[in-house]
Amino acid sequence: MTPKFYRHFFMVCMAFILLSGPQAYAYTPPPQSESDFQTWLVQFKKKAHQQGISKATLRKAFKDVHLNQRVLELDRRQPEFTRTFWQYFNRAVTDWRIQTGQELYEKYRPKLREVTRKYGIPGRFLIAFWGMETNFGGYTGNTPIIESLATLSYDPRRTDFFQKELMAALKIIQQGNINPEQMKGSWAGAMGQCQFMPSNYLKYAVDADNSGKRDLWNSLDDVFYSMGNFLNTLGWQKQENWGREVTLPKGFDLALADGKTERSLQEWKDMGLTLADGRELPVEDMQAKLLLPYDYRGPVFLVFHNFEVIKRWNRSDSYALAVGHLADRIVGRAPLTKEAPNDDKSLTRQQMIEMQERLSMAGIDVGKADGIAGNKTRTAIRKYQTQKGLPADGYPSFRMLQILRKNQS
Repeated sequence: MTPKFYRHFFMVCMAFILLSGPQAYAYTPPPQSESDFQTWLVQFKKKAHQQGISKATLRKAFKDVHLNQRVLELDRRQPEFTRTFWQYFNRAVTDWRIQTGQELYEKYRPKLREVTRKYGIPGRFLIAFWGMETNFGGYTGNTPIIESLATLSYDPRRTDFFQKELMAALKIIQQGNINPEQMKGSWAGAMGQCQFMPSNYLKYAVDADNSGKRDLWNSLDDVFYSMGNFLNTLGWQKQENWGREVTLPKGFDLALADGKTERSLQEWKDMGLTLADGRELPVEDMQAKLLLPYDYRGPVFLVFHNFEVIKRWNRSDSYALAVGHLADRIVGRAPLTKEAPNDDKSLTRQQMIEMQERLSMAGIDVGKADGIAGNKTRTAIRKYQTQKGLPADGYPSFRMLQILRKNQS
């Protein structure tokens, strides 16, 4: 590995927090009992054995497994502030990640072409996902998967989900794919260079190099083919791109840029939309949704079916935009035409609550002031902006909070 790679190691160690979604967190350690956990574990082992997991596998898998308090802390994190689109995007699509992605795309192009022929997924997207998930395999996580999943299975909040994942992880071990002590990943159970949960590993992982194991930690053949298989199963359409940055005409109704309203490219063209570089939109019947991830000063995108496929991998709009744009940059396409404004600033949870309360004071229904910027809050912001003659982007920014404060002072 190069020195430049290691300079990014710390950044990658934080990726599971910084890039899992546009939020940062504070947390309070929840007290849990080791003795109660061990009692629960005895019962779970009986259940696993009844479902076909051998006693030998159980002995190996649960050797020295304890209740992991750090995992519980991370799982109980409460949102402290909401990251803006730009804060997320600029951490995800870095110059280093673009350059490294371009180099690896060229290096593995023959292998990527094989995956494209089999599954229809362009190689640039495989490299982009690889970069987003683990910085091209540079950091796959160091939390013991069995201990992490056992801890989360014991915790009552999402016990059903994590017990299924724990059972899947035991099956992976029993099949001989990996030893328990080598089975490490994120604190939430995602594994390997493409960060599959165990259940997705069982469904989609591929032994592409015919080694007899589906090795998502060390075999790039297995990693690329598994990603291709997964995306193909999610519904990737090989003839389509993910989306394009566009420019809106003056006076355009920003309520249409909600990421939900769908029109054909011809219809969007008839409304005056152009590509970001000024060229006309292609005349096609392909359906697209208009997405404004920031306020009215930010970039605007027409997104296609494959954008929704990316979101089935990770539900965040910001993640999907980062994957799509990184894939574009890997093959030399242009950067975005917009940059973060100087006043780009996160909202704390308390500030979000204040914004909701001020909207309510203005006579606009926002529901419960919970500090979460859901659809109801965005609709309320848009209504307020319309009333005040402001660009009705519906974006919950610190700038918008300042406007509310000034108008209500």
